Amino acid sequence: MAERLIYLPLGGAGEIGMNAYVYGYGEPGRERLIVVDLGVTFGDMESAPGIDLIMADVSWLEANRDRIDAIFITHGHEDHVGALGLLWPKLQKPVHCRRFTGALARLKLEEVGQPTDQIHIHAPRPDVVTAGPFRVQFVPVSHSIPESSALIIDTPAGRIVHTGDFKLDGTPVVGEPFDPMVWHEIANEGQGVKVLTCDSTNVFSPHPGRSEALLANPLLDFVIAQRQMVVATTFASNIARLKTLAEAGVAAGRKICLLGRAMRRMITVAIETGVLTNFPPVIGPEEASELPRDKVMLIVTGSQGERRAASAQLSRGRYLGIDLKEGDSFLFSSRTIPGNERGVIRIMNALSEKGVDLFDADDGVYHVSGHANRPDIEAVHDLLKPQMVIPMHGEHMHLREHAKLAEARGIPAAVATNGTMLDLSGTAPRVVDQIDTGRLYLDGSVLIGAMDGVVRDRIRMALNGHAMVSVIVDEDDTPLPDAWVELSGLPERGRGGAPLAENIEAALADFLERADDRTVMDDERLEEGIRRLTRQVSMEEIGKKPEVTVVISRLAAE
Repeated sequence: MAERLIYLPLGGAGEIGMNAYVYGYGEPGRERLIVVDLGVTFGDMESAPGIDLIMADVSWLEANRDRIDAIFITHGHEDHVGALGLLWPKLQKPVHCRRFTGALARLKLEEVGQPTDQIHIHAPRPDVVTAGPFRVQFVPVSHSIPESSALIIDTPAGRIVHTGDFKLDGTPVVGEPFDPMVWHEIANEGQGVKVLTCDSTNVFSPHPGRSEALLANPLLDFVIAQRQMVVATTFASNIARLKTLAEAGVAAGRKICLLGRAMRRMITVAIETGVLTNFPPVIGPEEASELPRDKVMLIVTGSQGERRAASAQLSRGRYLGIDLKEGDSFLFSSRTIPGNERGVIRIMNALSEKGVDLFDADDGVYHVSGHANRPDIEAVHDLLKPQMVIPMHGEHMHLREHAKLAEARGIPAAVATNGTMLDLSGTAPRVVDQIDTGRLYLDGSVLIGAMDGVVRDRIRMALNGHAMVSVIVDEDDTPLPDAWVELSGLPERGRGGAPLAENIEAALADFLERADDRTVMDDERLEEGIRRLTRQVSMEEIGKKPEVTVVISRLAAE
């Protein structure tokens, strides 16, 4: 049977977040596999109430674990490395990455008590990692976190370039610049590039991307112009932005205070791994609270509206001895990720109520994206001249537009969402299988499946409330008429003004007195009758059908 080259996204294709990609080479169904990235996305109260993290379901990988040769991590963002600690026990394969990413990966494993000796650190191209039939090189790219890398994946069927997240930035402030000469070499080695698997996030942005270095002067001008305390928030992982903000604050005569555990940890890791040098000195919150307000600049976590981050804490009141006041300035030096708007607006309104002046990045003056815009994507197509393009890292509309962009330039392309297996062996991508994919939820400290019903039941209770009904059946198998009803998340009184619980209890008493022996002796039938009547009365009284839990206690004869 002929060997083939396959691509299978398990997360990150048709969505932004929880990236997880699989490449394989070999006989169909027996291919050797490598995994690229194991990331997370974050739950929200609307679709996943109470859920901390969401990641790709790796059941297919678990079932084929003996075929996996390695895991590669392109960079240290949560949507690429955040699930490593939780999913590695299911796969237990060597993890390959660069130094800064490796330090973050170790922390992920340590947090959940997993060994870190399977993390292997590599230098960038020309160093090569051999994993089964794959020869992999890390190629530095610019992005909004240091040491981001594309992957060159050489296979017997040809060369794959997996871009990871990237932008064309020759002056990224921290981290390595995008070097077109290196990419020209990659395109012209051997038989050239067979497959370009490419970031699609900003395919709808029509203007060329801007360099991180362009923010230095606008941010300095901003800080100088403020008369009281300045607060700025951005992604904790955007080391370059943190440095630019801090340097602007120092140049404007202010002391710098970092608030937020994630931000301090990122800075520490960046310094320890050598990717960050000459970061301005910082002070603690106690010293910051004692200085004149025009001599302090806070750089804080929570740019995406996270409720427990420093931005939210400051918006609610005094935090670590620091209180924002009327006339202070608060800058959001970041783009709001779709889905996070409510949380960000909540913080903005709370700050506004304090009299704090708000500034955001919507006009592009105080923020640049870490992803390639449409002209930059086109430039990479031209530079690498791939035989085919596979759009990744984007919602469906991004993947589809990227595919159109490639096809308009005469390059075969395919939209492959999560679970779509492509055969890349020929001259154009071809769908050969559809794998059942799903999501895993971190609920507190436990991983649960999306189909386990936990989140579904939680949403139902949130929408409709909950009724607990307790019934006692005596030694003679006669139900006592005094059912007990406890309500949660429901109005106390119905439309007639009487207590809702009492109305339900009265209806249940009548039902239990009339119930025949067949119903009383069968817990399932009795429970269903109680549940149906409880929901019916509730619907009549308040227009809601709550979730109902029935507890039947049977007294044993002596």
